[in-house]
Amino acid sequence: MNASAARFLSPSEAARQLGISAKALRLYEERGLIAPGRTPAGWRAYGAAEMARGAEIVALRALGLSINEVARILSGDAVILDRVLAAHEATLEARIRQSGDSIARVRRMRADLGRGEMPATCDLIGAVRVRPAIGVAFDLPWPWGGERFELHDIKLLNYIVGPLGSGKTRLAQRLADVLPDASFVGLDRAADGGAAVRARLDADPAHKARVEASLAVLLADGAVDSAALTALLAALEANGDAILVIDMLEQGLDAASQEAVIAHLRRRGPEARPLFFLTRSNAILDLDAVGDDEAIILCPANHSRPICVTPVPGAPGYEAVATCLASPEVRARTEGMVAWRPS
Repeated sequence: MNASAARFLSPSEAARQLGISAKALRLYEERGLIAPGRTPAGWRAYGAAEMARGAEIVALRALGLSINEVARILSGDAVILDRVLAAHEATLEARIRQSGDSIARVRRMRADLGRGEMPATCDLIGAVRVRPAIGVAFDLPWPWGGERFELHDIKLLNYIVGPLGSGKTRLAQRLADVLPDASFVGLDRAADGGAAVRARLDADPAHKARVEASLAVLLADGAVDSAALTALLAALEANGDAILVIDMLEQGLDAASQEAVIAHLRRRGPEARPLFFLTRSNAILDLDAVGDDEAIILCPANHSRPICVTPVPGAPGYEAVATCLASPEVRARTEGMVAWRPS
């Protein structure tokens, strides 16, 4: 290799330096976010400019932005950038409020200590945590054999993944039963074309206004207006702090809508209620974009106990999760189909 060629990286080397998968790097190229050079033999090559652009993309994705939002920001779209910054500002303000509450509690406990009063352990833990921990433990339903399943410190976004027949839907329904005030949102949410949802929204103007505001944000991010999207937002924007467990978050949504929805969910502040949702879409569960306050729960094909999977190649369960996911285009093409072999 000559000195000139040595300044360029192969796709695998570039992906490794950027901390993403080669598949993600190829996706960024397909979306026009990055344009690698070519060697005389036609191989992709990433130089300093391409690596700098790649680092910008990775940093923006780490903020929870969709690929569409990243593309618009890099193209100089001031409107989308202002909206993203406003959402980030709201998140920071929520964290400041939480920190202020924690500081006040710590000061009260220090004052109590000065008077010789020891604080209760639960008060101490609550004062130093940013968000109260939520946990759950229960015996697994069929198809498992009643093994004990526990989740400690439930995250804001929780993906439930597994192959067909793995029991993931039953796990989701069981979670909705045992979590405090939880609600299961099934696939029938827009079964009548959304007429029932629209009727409920018309009867509750405040709820309807929240849905319309969220819908406007998603449409500006490239989502397509549909009964499925409205029904999903109606569940997400309902009053209350109940944890939602959603069957197939991507149900009825095209690729752009899926990307807009997951970016929207990531922009919620730390005070938002946790969400659980099943998915088989790699637009919803982009393994290169999973944040610190997100968790992946895998239901193995052999019906062994569900496990939490770290989104790092080589981690236990990572490859199994990856094989459960497909692009929105493939998911749409195979929706409702079951593989079978003629006798």
